[in-house]
Amino acid sequence: MCRNIKPLFNFEPPATGQEIRAAAEQFVRKISGFKKPSSANQRAFDKAVEEITRASSALLGSLKTTASPRNREIVAARAHDRAVRRFGR
Repeated sequence: MCRNIKPLFNFEPPATGQEIRAAAEQFVRKISGFKKPSSANQRAFDKAVEEITRASSALLGSLKTTASPRNREIVAARAHDRAVRRFGR
């Protein structure tokens, strides 16, 4: 799995459409091997991003949990601390 794709479920505030689309685009980039597709592949790339965005939005909307929502700032701070410990400043 691509390390840059972050979990989007159970956050307060919930994931935005823009965040879901960005994750879908990263996923399509990863599986296609294209950072930026050629003009011949652009339509297929864009269609895949749109389909994955729709499917991801539907998934996130249908998931249920009893856990309390996570705070984005706290999760980001923890990730930053892990990165500092791993790679230094």
